Amino acid sequence: MTTANTPVLHPDLTPAQRDCLDALPLTGNYVVSGPPGSGKSLLAAHRAVHLALTGRHTFLISRSNLLRQLLRGTLQGLAVPGAPVDAATGHTWIHRRFGHDAPRTEDGWFDWAELTRRAAATLGEDDAATPHLVIDEGQDLPPGFYRLVRLAAASVTVFADECQRLTETNSTLTEITDNLGRSTARAEISGNHRNTREIASLAEYFRTGGARPDLPSRGGSLPVVRHYMGNKDLADDIVTMAARQPRQRIGVIVNHLPTAADLMRRLERAGLAREPQLYSSAASSGRYRDLDLARPGVVLVHRASAKGLDFDTVVVADAESDSATDPTSATLRMAYYVMITRARERLVLGWQGGRLPRHLEGLHGWVQMR
Repeated sequence: MTTANTPVLHPDLTPAQRDCLDALPLTGNYVVSGPPGSGKSLLAAHRAVHLALTGRHTFLISRSNLLRQLLRGTLQGLAVPGAPVDAATGHTWIHRRFGHDAPRTEDGWFDWAELTRRAAATLGEDDAATPHLVIDEGQDLPPGFYRLVRLAAASVTVFADECQRLTETNSTLTEITDNLGRSTARAEISGNHRNTREIASLAEYFRTGGARPDLPSRGGSLPVVRHYMGNKDLADDIVTMAARQPRQRIGVIVNHLPTAADLMRRLERAGLAREPQLYSSAASSGRYRDLDLARPGVVLVHRASAKGLDFDTVVVADAESDSATDPTSATLRMAYYVMITRARERLVLGWQGGRLPRHLEGLHGWVQMR
C-alpha cells in the first residue's frame, strides 16, 4: 500500500481547496480549520475518498445525523469505484466498532475511558480492518472521543471551526490536537464561497473569537430583521418566498420544535409546489428523519441540527425565544454566527412580540428593519 499522495482531479474545488487537500499525506493525523463557507465539509468528503482509494475502509463522521445525510449525498456524487467509504455519525461508528452495548456513563454519553481501554487492549490485532476516519464539524465531539480514535483508527483527519461550537460536549482545536497526539499536524483553509459580503459582514458582528476572515467579494441584498404578528404571518411570508423562488432551497431554522410543527402544518395546508420537509432528531425513520436536502423547497430544522448545512435563503424563525438571554453571551453569539452563515443569498431574522429582542438591536447598517 502506498503512502504517497494519490490526488484525484476534483473540478468542483477551488485552487486553494485542491492545494489544501493535496498537501495532506495519506498517513498521520491532521486538524484542518477554516471559517464558514470555506468548504470544510466538501474537503472532508474528498479527503475521505482519497484515503479510501488506498483500499482501507474509511468513515466520514459527523455528530449530526442531518449532516451525515448531506455528506452521504456528497460521497455518492463523487462516485469513485472501489473506494470503501461510508458516512456515519459518531454514535453509529462507535456502535459498529464496539457493539450496541458500548458502555455509557451516568449522563448517557459514552464511557470514553472504558472504550479507550478496550481499543488499547486490541491494538494491532487486525491492522487491515482498522479504518481511516475523517471527521467533519469536529468541534462538536468531546475530547474523550479523540483520545479513543487515536488508538482505534489508522489515521484521523478533523475539519473544524471552534467558533461554531454549539453542542454541550465539544472540543477546541487545541484539545483535538492534543488528544490526537503530539505528531498531529495543523492546516488551515481560508475563503468564504457560500455567503454574500452582506451576510458575512453581519455574521462577523456575532463572531466570538479567532482571526477575522476575509469577506467574500460577491455582493447581494442586506439581511432583513422582520417583525411577524404571529406564526400565520410568518408562514405566509415563507409561502411567498417559495412561490417567488421555486427552484431555490429555503431553510427555516427554529429554536423550539413546537414552532416548527405549527409552521409545518400551515405550510402543508398552503399547497406549496413542493412538499415542505421537517427534520426531527426524535424520529427513528421516515419522512421526519430522512430528508432530501438537495431538492428545492422549504426545510424546517432545529438550530442544533443546522451545522454544516446551507440554503439559498435562511429564515431564523423565532429570534424572540432568545430575548431573555444576555446578548453578550458567547453561546448565543455562536448560535447566530452559525445560523446566519447557513445563508447563500438571502437572510431573514424573524421575531414576534412587542419589543425587538436585545441581541437584534444595534444592527442598523448591517440589516434592513421591516
